Amino acid sequence: MQYKILWADDEIDLLKPHILFLTEKGYHVTPVNSGADALDKVENERFDLVFLDEMMPGMTGLETLAVIKQQKPNLPVVMITKSEEEHIMEGAIGSKIADYIIKPLNRNQVLMSVKKILDNKRLVTEKTTSSYQQEFRQLAMQYQDRVGHQEWAEIYKKLTYWELELEDAQDSGMGEVFNMQKDEANGNFCKFIKENYEDWLNDPKADKPVLSHQLMKRMVFPLLKPKDPLYFILIDNFRYDQWKVVETLLAEYFTVEEESNYYAILPTATSYARNAIFAGLMPSEIEKQFPQWWVNDENIEGSEEGLNQHEEDYLRKQLERNRMQVKFSYNKIISQNQGKTLVDNFNNLTQNDLNVVVFNFVDMLSHARTDMAMIKELAPDEAAYRSITKSWFQHSQLLDFIKKIAEKGGRMVITTDHGMIRVKKPLKIVGYRETNTNLRYKHGKNLGFSEDHLFVARRPEKLFLPKIHVSSAYVFTLEDYFFAYPNNYNHYVKMYGDTFQHGGVSMEEMIVPFVYLKAK
Repeated sequence: MQYKILWADDEIDLLKPHILFLTEKGYHVTPVNSGADALDKVENERFDLVFLDEMMPGMTGLETLAVIKQQKPNLPVVMITKSEEEHIMEGAIGSKIADYIIKPLNRNQVLMSVKKILDNKRLVTEKTTSSYQQEFRQLAMQYQDRVGHQEWAEIYKKLTYWELELEDAQDSGMGEVFNMQKDEANGNFCKFIKENYEDWLNDPKADKPVLSHQLMKRMVFPLLKPKDPLYFILIDNFRYDQWKVVETLLAEYFTVEEESNYYAILPTATSYARNAIFAGLMPSEIEKQFPQWWVNDENIEGSEEGLNQHEEDYLRKQLERNRMQVKFSYNKIISQNQGKTLVDNFNNLTQNDLNVVVFNFVDMLSHARTDMAMIKELAPDEAAYRSITKSWFQHSQLLDFIKKIAEKGGRMVITTDHGMIRVKKPLKIVGYRETNTNLRYKHGKNLGFSEDHLFVARRPEKLFLPKIHVSSAYVFTLEDYFFAYPNNYNHYVKMYGDTFQHGGVSMEEMIVPFVYLKAK
């Protein structure tokens, strides 16, 4: 493809050496010597780039720029000027120029500007692909070795980095290679969890990560300071890759002081993982100590929120157990009106030591994707789902709330209770009517299944999970598998295949972000 460049300058004849140089490099350059001629060309011909002199008689460069942006808002314009006056630079930048060059011109400077604008996508794609190819083998060797939980977290972060880089580069061929590598890594991660998870919970000497029930005591409480409120924001169902696309929106307001992770407990479901966070206890311990609040999820239809009605009570009990005299607030946001009320009443929170806010919008969006054909069409893959998450965040009351924190010079933590994974492969299971409805894990008595692609817990007490019946077992799907009942198999496969689910074992569900930020 030969790119077409329009160059407008009242001294265009003096620029012939530069025009010839660009021509030799394969670009087609059309010279004109006034702003009016430039507008005529832009109106009647197609160009990929415009070089525009700022100091032209008659219609100035800035005046010409304004008209070009009205006619062709996506046409990149490079402003060229002899002046270094600040107001001229600000006027050009405010008009959304692509670049700014100060005379006298250097031909390599001109070529660099052209390549940065016209060849940027190709160059980025080539460089990204080349870099990933170099990293590919190193990553593969890393996750095939016997690595620990910290190394697995780093592997997941590296894979996320390359997923986002390849997405920007839009190299479909390398994207397919990456997906194969990520699937292989997830397979090895699931083996790691099957081998180590029980030891993490039962062996005091085991090398273990921070788990859900340890999060507040180990990572949040140490951040509390007198007269310096901490805002703890938990976004339900929020993965590490979603954090990375949202992070750019917060850079204007906050500095990331610490970006780390913890591991969500099994099942990676709201009713287990989030209750464990606020109670500071594993699920079976919660059931034993607070039977009046714990609700088992057998045959619970619809939202999991009915199982999480006592998070504030759990948090109060955890603070008391740790003998912490902390003034705190708790807000759960599950509607637009609740979000607006939270923002409007922000000043009431500034007197607290700890302000906990649970936002359920990402979880609602995830479940809507399962139930609504339109949402499913809008988010057919990981990249589209990240895009929807970013768009939601940009226009949410959560961002308004975060801006309020920034205005007060505050501190906040952003984290989640578990992630999710796009499921693709069905597994048959047989259960009684009271078996829970989650597609990534099942528990109950006399479950019928093949053990392939599953993590089976026949002794739930070893995983500190409630044992409802004497013969109760828990089974968790691995990688991107999901459960389907044989008597309605095709219905389940069609409805739930290629949707985002949680509750099982995968890097996306278990290795979740914990980010500590301070206002700039």
